Amino acid sequence: MRLPQARLDQVLDRFREIEARMGAAADGAEIVRLSKEHAELKPVADAVAELERARAELPELEEMAAGDPEMAALARDELEALKARLPALEHEVALLLAPKDRDENASAILEVRAGTGGDEAALFAGDLFRMYQRYAAEHGWRVEVESISEGDAGGYKEIVASITGDGVFGRLKFESGVHRVQRVPATEAQGRIHTSAATVAVLPEPEDIEIDIRDQDIRIDTYRSSGAGGQHVNKTDSAVRITHLPTGIVVTSSEKSQHQNRARAMKALQVKLYDQQREAAAASRAESRKSQVGSGDRSERIRTYNFPQGRVTDHRINLTLYNLPKVMEGEALDDVINPLIAEDQAARLAALEDEFS
Repeated sequence: MRLPQARLDQVLDRFREIEARMGAAADGAEIVRLSKEHAELKPVADAVAELERARAELPELEEMAAGDPEMAALARDELEALKARLPALEHEVALLLAPKDRDENASAILEVRAGTGGDEAALFAGDLFRMYQRYAAEHGWRVEVESISEGDAGGYKEIVASITGDGVFGRLKFESGVHRVQRVPATEAQGRIHTSAATVAVLPEPEDIEIDIRDQDIRIDTYRSSGAGGQHVNKTDSAVRITHLPTGIVVTSSEKSQHQNRARAMKALQVKLYDQQREAAAASRAESRKSQVGSGDRSERIRTYNFPQGRVTDHRINLTLYNLPKVMEGEALDDVINPLIAEDQAARLAALEDEFS
């Protein structure tokens, strides 16, 4: 893609303006805001500057290659190397300039729920959650369980956790949707393959969420947390349930401290309302998007895990892999996520081309 020079100049001009304003700013909040934009723009400005240097060097080498015979051979070698490097530089800058998700680098809330399939669905939900736990560990992210409802035969009816780290949402957002499993349950005496499902939701948790929640719009209930039984069961009404009346959104937290539970539940409600705003914005743009990758549409089956065949199929990009055990260990989940990111990048580049056409 040949990027217009005016667009490249616009990036460098804005970057230089921010640097100048940072040196003159006295207000603390203004310095923080400018520093954040500076950090976001710096890799783009660096890439643009490198591309401009390469573009400027091209005519110089072409002139040398056509001039002094002693220098021509060397110049031709450098010219061929530069021509081979330019498309990669153009592509890198195009990706950096393409429309991107504002929450790409945010932490996230992960929700896994058992779907159709009874006890087997709950067991599969447990397997999925452990897959994400291991994947998070591979990337150095921190996982903290917020609420949990265990299945009667193991696994989870529902489990909600926060995953903290750089770029969590950008990689896990493609996991939102219905995950289907085909396997022989441990309780199946006849060895028949059953099909069950679990749903996954990944919500961005940016540091600077600004959602106004009015006191009159929420109802707060306390109730007794479920425990393991015996002398360690929680006997006090410490668990908190918050209902957002205008939307019907319900969030819970069931740790030992009621004060902590209230704070956690309010934070979870902010995340849910923020995600609802994101979904509404995404829906308004949906008609112009040809790909459903990363759209947040959770109504369709996105992936099938076939244990008898050792197969994982992502239906959005028709990707099939035969490394199911490693995927479930979190070790090879990137083999699924990376192609989804590549597909999303292609869609963003197409949008950028439309902008310049």
